[in-house]
Amino acid sequence: MNYNKTIPIFFATDDNYMPYLDVAIRSLIDHTSVENFYDIYVLNTGLREDFVQNIKSQEKQNVRINFYDMSFYVDGIKESFKKVLHFGIATYYRLFIQNLFPQFQKVLYLDCDIVVLDDVARLYDVDLQGNMLAGAIEQFVANTKEYSDYAKYALGLDVQSYVNAGILVMDLQKFREHKIEQKFTYMLTHYNFELVDCDQAYLNFLCRGRILVLPLEWNKTNYNSDKYGSKRIVHFALAEKPWQSDVDNSEYFWYYAKKSKFYSLIKHTRDSFTDEQREQKRLAELSLRQKATAITEQENTFYKKIILGVLKRITQRQKEVYGVL
Repeated sequence: MNYNKTIPIFFATDDNYMPYLDVAIRSLIDHTSVENFYDIYVLNTGLREDFVQNIKSQEKQNVRINFYDMSFYVDGIKESFKKVLHFGIATYYRLFIQNLFPQFQKVLYLDCDIVVLDDVARLYDVDLQGNMLAGAIEQFVANTKEYSDYAKYALGLDVQSYVNAGILVMDLQKFREHKIEQKFTYMLTHYNFELVDCDQAYLNFLCRGRILVLPLEWNKTNYNSDKYGSKRIVHFALAEKPWQSDVDNSEYFWYYAKKSKFYSLIKHTRDSFTDEQREQKRLAELSLRQKATAITEQENTFYKKIILGVLKRITQRQKEVYGVL
């Protein structure tokens, strides 16, 4: 069959998030168009085969689900990946898509903790207007002083164009032209930066000035008033998840979870999650805010080590060439 277009869609996961990935893919498939082909890639470094087969059972004529083991590619540097809260090392895998998949010029990247409520072909069709990537504003950074200061003073970035990395449209050709993977790997292995948002900080920093801001409806989180209004993708981006606590917009998650082969496992996780564990997560989030403030005050930050370092070298070069500042 001839399709209008092929849409490459990337996820990244480990075994722990496979049940929620299943829910995300199930919701995505429910909103596909028969006119398009949806080519889904799940980046990983080893998964349970029964979990893989459960998810692959969702394939249909115009939806293919590929599992791509990238252990060979990241084994040499994965020890440098920072782990923060519920973010595992899989969160970094999106930074390697550009070179691992040279056949693609443009792709979607989606987190596992989402529910899709519209055809992602519409997101794929967004005109990037010459930018490297598109994403919705990171609400926690834009509206929380500790994280806002972190973005401004530790990373040297504008909070009004600081995007959440959980739903992205990526121009891989521009990533290649600007050698984003090489720059990321160099920064990762030559600097020991402390971060509160892992790969998201790197993506915003390396693509700064070349980011298109998407409407929030494509990344509808539960942050304050952001939870209301039009929704195309619901993203449970904060620490509280519907499989652990009662959260806003969880009805979308449970609608698809009940259709999942992982439903009994998801339900057991929800039923067995204790108040003590919820309190631990709340305290961990408070601790992360404090960490953001501490990082902002450090000398070893993106802004102080890289941006100011470049400016210092430029000034020194001006002195050498012109004898002036």
